[in-house]
Amino acid sequence: MINTPNYEYYKKIADFIYSKINFVPDVGIILGTGCSRFAERIEKAVIISFAEIPNFLLATNSSHPGKLIAGEVNGKKVICLNGRFHYYEGYSFEELSMPVRVLKILGITKLIITNASGAVNTGYKPGDLMIIKDHIKLYGGSPVRGQNIDEFGPRFFGVSDMYTREMRKIAMACAKTCKLRVHEGVYMYTPGPQFETPAEIKAMRLLGVDAVGMSTVTEALTAAHCKLNLLGIALITNMASGVIEFVDEDGSKISDVVADVSDDFCNYLEMIIKAI
Repeated sequence: MINTPNYEYYKKIADFIYSKINFVPDVGIILGTGCSRFAERIEKAVIISFAEIPNFLLATNSSHPGKLIAGEVNGKKVICLNGRFHYYEGYSFEELSMPVRVLKILGITKLIITNASGAVNTGYKPGDLMIIKDHIKLYGGSPVRGQNIDEFGPRFFGVSDMYTREMRKIAMACAKTCKLRVHEGVYMYTPGPQFETPAEIKAMRLLGVDAVGMSTVTEALTAAHCKLNLLGIALITNMASGVIEFVDEDGSKISDVVADVSDDFCNYLEMIIKAI
């Protein structure tokens, strides 16, 4: 039997954060690999290291700054996790529900999740963006496994509109003035930390997958349980194994792609926040 923390456990974490920021945010943002520069756009920023927050998770991936930033973007009150947590770091699926649950208690009604992904769709290229319209997860359990916490949501819940249709419409409307190519597609989760084999990528393409990565779905499922309006944005940083002859096996070229598109990505995310 899983020893599920109760609602008060998460509330104590949220209360500590609230004591530092002293306002109720409307929009939550989770910045994944390659997306951390957006944190620089947050005005009137209050910055808290994850390590300062009692019982919070710690980011062990060196590309994730591991900071919570609260402030304003285009006049909207936001709270941002600059860095995230992954199953491959050793966390359980159940532990990975914590960040979204804490943001929910802090008062957010909308959540934007970003990540770096590999392109499975051969029509994509590094530097493109993909609005996630749905996902496939064939690995592992659920972040809301264990005793249900009714304050967050019901025991059984639907996910047919998990990546909220209205949020996606806004993002695609904003894409008309974005300098980057923006697609809408299906994301697939793999646990990592190894990249996928060419045979796995071939199978994903047969399943209708457009992009693949090692994050996002635990946060998305928790957001659906909490009835949050959700938008997922994947930054395509590389072509997946077998899509092209040469593949960046160690991910060393990802930073070059990120540097090239960072400003345009941040501008796009600012537009979306203003529009929602």
